[in-house]
Amino acid sequence: MKWFPLVAGGIGIALVPILAEATAGQTYRVNFTDIDGNALSTAEGRITTVVLVSKENVDKAHEVGDHVPDFCLGNPSYRMITVVTFEAKHIRPVRNFMTSVMRRRVDSRAKQLQARYDQLKIARNARQDIWCVADFDGAIAAQFDSKPEATLFHVFVLGKNGELLKQWNDVPSAEELGDALKH
Repeated sequence: MKWFPLVAGGIGIALVPILAEATAGQTYRVNFTDIDGNALSTAEGRITTVVLVSKENVDKAHEVGDHVPDFCLGNPSYRMITVVTFEAKHIRPVRNFMTSVMRRRVDSRAKQLQARYDQLKIARNARQDIWCVADFDGAIAAQFDSKPEATLFHVFVLGKNGELLKQWNDVPSAEELGDALKH
């Protein structure tokens, strides 16, 4: 059973409650720690796509990743963070095991992305551009006014300072996502 997305990673903590009433132009600043221990933020000067999913909807996150336009790949001005939210609470040993499984799945997905990088002649290790966050306690989902449930799936495109540019509750087309990312 697949349950791991294309990009993003780790246990995160949000600084400001966000998206209760998601409004285009409003600023939402969220900090994350990905599964590799990298500190990430939605307000650090990059256009950020946040894909908030349950483990059951990870394939949709993959689809969003596949729709990311070529001009974003390997470009430090853009980032996609996939946040996998779990419905049940898990003890530390289970969290560690699940995080390890997520890393292996990200590594596998990175190999697929590397083929796209090679085709586009992007001289960069694609694995460095995949960020996945494990939301074990639902804290991140709550910041997006969402509940950790099996049907969870949202896509948010945030501007360089965390301002909401666009959001979807289903997989946006490649054209829709590309248009939103051209800011």
